[in-house]
Amino acid sequence: MKKVLFGFLVLALLGSCKSRSGLTIQDTPIKFDSTRTVLSLEYLETRYGMMQEEPTITPRMVVVHWTASTSFNDTFNYFYDSRLDASRKNIDDASNLNVSAHYLVKRDGEVHQLLPDTLFARHVIGLNHSAIGIENVGTDTARLTEAQLEANTELIQKLYEKHDIEYLIGHFEYQLFEDHSLWKEVDDEYRTKKSDPSNEFMLRLRKNLSELDFKGPPNQWYLKNE
Repeated sequence: MKKVLFGFLVLALLGSCKSRSGLTIQDTPIKFDSTRTVLSLEYLETRYGMMQEEPTITPRMVVVHWTASTSFNDTFNYFYDSRLDASRKNIDDASNLNVSAHYLVKRDGEVHQLLPDTLFARHVIGLNHSAIGIENVGTDTARLTEAQLEANTELIQKLYEKHDIEYLIGHFEYQLFEDHSLWKEVDDEYRTKKSDPSNEFMLRLRKNLSELDFKGPPNQWYLKNE
């Protein structure tokens, strides 16, 4: 656990960094205290049957989201605390661990890193143990911007260089992994319906990243109809 906390401290001290593509990533960490550590380890054990000493993940996929809010500050504040907000009655039975993500992208394309890539974050049912989450400020009516598309493209290229990333999916596609070896959720009833970040955004993002040959969900019938 000391190694994890040391790595998080180093991230906090670095401030911002620039990737080889020129993308600037602002370090804006959310709280990862003892409460979040305990709740993350409990989540891994009770939801996935994974006993771990540290709340770490081995990234194999990137999951792209939108926030369902048009405010960066509101979203950051919502993710910041370790415990789930009392209003989230639809998912609190599964865990009191707060939802979060590794990255949060403003509407102007500015990228903020909330957590180190290899720390556990609760952002996608069944796949959190292997998934880096990218949240984009936007909603079903305030659709994601061109600047966010470019930022996501560059960020995912950077993540591909750092980790053994095989899969790229939108949040709305997560249930297509239910029969996949990566799927870990033990409760067949625990599901939420998602539409983010839209199929249109994912089609354009995949086109931008086509040279990296990412895998998508096991069943992509809807892509063939576009």
